[in-house]
Amino acid sequence: MKTFYSGSPWEKQVSYCRAKRVGNMIFVSGTTSVNEKGEIIGDDVYLQSKYIFEKIQKALIECGCDLKDVVRTRTFITDISKFDLFAKAHHEFFEGIDPTATCVEISRLVNDKLFVEIEIDAFKQDIVD
Repeated sequence: MKTFYSGSPWEKQVSYCRAKRVGNMIFVSGTTSVNEKGEIIGDDVYLQSKYIFEKIQKALIECGCDLKDVVRTRTFITDISKFDLFAKAHHEFFEGIDPTATCVEISRLVNDKLFVEIEIDAFKQDIVD
């Protein structure tokens, strides 16, 4: 088992990691558009989703895989009427990969300027340590 951190200010506070690799499975924690300085990146659902997928991709690469290995996405969005903005970003990163996916509306996230949180599961047949 390997654990990976992104430097998010909440990782220490909450005691969690960005990603954990267990055998051939990789689990990426709920990810928001907050950078390592605690700044929110993007002022709409599309820009936040795009940043989140880039952040997740970095975590996956550290774990020895990539977006092409994603088998499931779970998305929590604070306004489901903005689904099309999220869907546009998801499509840009996962066209042809087509992981299983869930998107649900929630009342709010840890900061009112955060509109979306995404977590993923990935599977890599041949991971090399």
